[in-house]
Amino acid sequence: MIRLARRNLLTGMTASVAMAAMPALARSSDDENLRGVLDRLDAIPGYEARLAQLRAFDASTLSPSASLDLRTVRSALAIDSQLVRLIPGGKSEGPYRVPPAPKPGLWRHAHGAEAFALLLERHLGERIDPESAHRRFEIMVAHLGARADRLMRAAGFSKGNVGDRFKAMFADSRWLYSDDDAGRDAAVADMNRWLGNARRALPALIGRVPSASLDVSVRRMRRAEEATGKGGYRQIPSAGQSGAYFVDLKQIRRRPRWSLHSVVHHELLPGHMVQLPIEAAAAPHPLRIAYLPGFAEGWAIHAEQLMADHGAYSGAPLEELGHIHWLLFRAVRGLVDTGIHHRRWSVAEARARLDALQGAPAYFASFEQDLDRIVGEPAARAAEALIWLKLADRVRGSAGAPLRRANRAILTHGRKPMRLISNVGIRE
Repeated sequence: MIRLARRNLLTGMTASVAMAAMPALARSSDDENLRGVLDRLDAIPGYEARLAQLRAFDASTLSPSASLDLRTVRSALAIDSQLVRLIPGGKSEGPYRVPPAPKPGLWRHAHGAEAFALLLERHLGERIDPESAHRRFEIMVAHLGARADRLMRAAGFSKGNVGDRFKAMFADSRWLYSDDDAGRDAAVADMNRWLGNARRALPALIGRVPSASLDVSVRRMRRAEEATGKGGYRQIPSAGQSGAYFVDLKQIRRRPRWSLHSVVHHELLPGHMVQLPIEAAAAPHPLRIAYLPGFAEGWAIHAEQLMADHGAYSGAPLEELGHIHWLLFRAVRGLVDTGIHHRRWSVAEARARLDALQGAPAYFASFEQDLDRIVGEPAARAAEALIWLKLADRVRGSAGAPLRRANRAILTHGRKPMRLISNVGIRE
């Protein structure tokens, strides 16, 4: 049985001429055969033996979604077979989990540097040199920090580094909601207003989306949920069920108004509530989801940036700062991931970078919690950030029909390895 973590559950290609000409019945039969083999893979000991089970399948005879299942899992199993030889002793149910090093940093294993590069490739679905990834994060963090500095100075915050000023701004009572029902209702109303703007932007950014994706809203949690400290959660739209994001406002005084706008675009539109229903319709095999756990987050971060580029924060510099802070959270996570596992940073050094560059942690995760996850899940946070940056590369300079085609190519048939994403081939 294939078990998926909650994050993994979140967490476009056209058919070839040969497949298009093939009778649908034959494709359906091949799809069913592949799914049966994938369902049984975990019962087969050894990644090489699992990989051998897939060699008889031809991606060109499968439906687009099943073809993605095959191509994703086959390449990932090849990586897992290398990982288990380099660092044996990990968990082999589903994707291989490399055993932890004696101290933080995958590099401490004898073949840790090679293993980190392979993990990054598996998560991303595309080969990338860890040093190149680290430098990309450094460039993005510097760019975002410079943008934040300009906006902060305009808002009257000029003392200290960017992290210090974010801390001060998050604590400034001028932008905080009241800690009562009225304050929480006001936050939800603001978020639904921003959601309405995003709904109207979808035709320009993506074009047609599932009708269920439009039937979404921000809602308050039940008081009992707020009292127990339940984290924010999604109700994915489907036939007969509206979609919703139940926002965590228990500690509402930690969530200034300007920090919530970008949350709408990440959690709802054009983020998770567009990508996940499209993916659900494609019915990807759970192993495809397990091997590409960062894709949903990468798309949702990309969605935040799409809305910013579309003018969501025009005339709203504080809300733009909130957007930048969320992007810094993602980029600094990637920087710390490659820093610890590739550049050999200590955890203390990584913690100091978080303080200086980001300042205030994300509402749902303290810096200590984030560092624990980064240490325990090498390459995962770096891959999420890289997927966002590479999706941005795919659409850079596009507008109108080319932008819509590119974004639909990214979404069509569900998550996919980055090497298989193209910005062409989807008709307007």
